[in-house]
Amino acid sequence: MGVCVYLATVHESTARELNQVKSHQKVLLEQNHNLTNLKNKLSSDYQNLTVQFNNLTAISTALKNKTTTLTAENHNLTSLNEGLRKERENLTELIKNMEKTWNELNVSRSQWSIDAYCPKKAGVRNCTSCQKGWSHQSPSCYAYNNPASSNQRNWESAREDCRTKNSDLTVVPDQTEKDYVKKISPTTEGIQGYWIGLRAVEGRWKWIDGSDLTNQ
Repeated sequence: MGVCVYLATVHESTARELNQVKSHQKVLLEQNHNLTNLKNKLSSDYQNLTVQFNNLTAISTALKNKTTTLTAENHNLTSLNEGLRKERENLTELIKNMEKTWNELNVSRSQWSIDAYCPKKAGVRNCTSCQKGWSHQSPSCYAYNNPASSNQRNWESAREDCRTKNSDLTVVPDQTEKDYVKKISPTTEGIQGYWIGLRAVEGRWKWIDGSDLTNQ
């Protein structure tokens, strides 16, 4: 009788322990399942973070390159701006000098005109229609330039020489002026003629005022 009670007690204890083990095993399986899910989630998060990190790294590299490019462009623009500033200063100085020279030339030209047309004798100026050495024939003033052979010029240079004297080669529109020009242009040995304001333009003779030659 005592032995049977003992055996029953042992059997009940073993079943209880088995249930506890199964219950514990179930808990462990759930924990393992949860840990597995957590592991998978962490792995997925890690992959996402890795991708984001790589993207951020690429963006950071691109921004560094852009910063380097912008820095270089800014340096170039700064250098260009400095060059433009210096060029503006040079142009301003050049304009200032040109204005000064122009004013001096105007004063000099005005003084030349006064001295040429109103020469001073014994402290008194006497003005004439033409500058000294020129002949008056209404409505113009004439001069015959007869340089030495070494200083004789072609047509273009002769005209430029006239312009330096505030004049130009003569235009001869009629017989009266033609006779006068011939009169003040004496024949000199070795010289076959003289320059006047007439030239051939595209196969036609024209005066320097643009008119055609009509009086041969």
